[in-house]
Amino acid sequence: MSARDSILKRLRERTDGPLTAPESDYSVMGGRGWTPEQRLAHFEEKITSVHGEVIHADRSNWADALTQVLTDKGVKRLGVGREHPVAREAREALAGGAVELIDVERDIETWQREQFETLEAGLTSTRGGIAETGSLWLWPTPDEPRRLSLVPPLHIAVLDADVIEDTLFDVIASHDWANNMPTNALLISGPSKTADIEQTLAYGVHGPRELVILVRH
Repeated sequence: MSARDSILKRLRERTDGPLTAPESDYSVMGGRGWTPEQRLAHFEEKITSVHGEVIHADRSNWADALTQVLTDKGVKRLGVGREHPVAREAREALAGGAVELIDVERDIETWQREQFETLEAGLTSTRGGIAETGSLWLWPTPDEPRRLSLVPPLHIAVLDADVIEDTLFDVIASHDWANNMPTNALLISGPSKTADIEQTLAYGVHGPRELVILVRH
């Protein structure tokens, strides 16, 4: 019998009965009681404090705001999916324009160099936001792979104002992550940043230098 099996055997044969999880009060981790307006204000305050840029747009014409961002940032090559409604609306709005739309649902080996060297921006949808920390949360798919938000120097994320929740715990509970968590959930709280031993922040070292959030109302 291996050491591991021996330890497990002793645990199973405990004389004082099986181990049970202690009662836990998780109320302190969620339920801030904020209104939708307060959630949005908290979210914007936190994410802009770490160089995230928030742009508000109407749901009916948010693609106009996207076009303006691409113009202002000088983007000529945009990575974008095809299946998600955000991607479809963006493609329709940008069709025939000056921005080249790059398909991202390809084997990484076939376009790795292009992705890291010439792709100027990536556009993604989001599943929601977290007010307390100023974070976005994304579930990558083959249509919107995680590298779309992690590799290009500019990440443009589309967030609906009504899916911002108070805390990460509220997200976990309301979306049943205990039973339905994806293999890869992304939490994004600003552009890529790192710090040296003197804690001097540098942006864009390991990922996007800029993060623009288009908040749709």
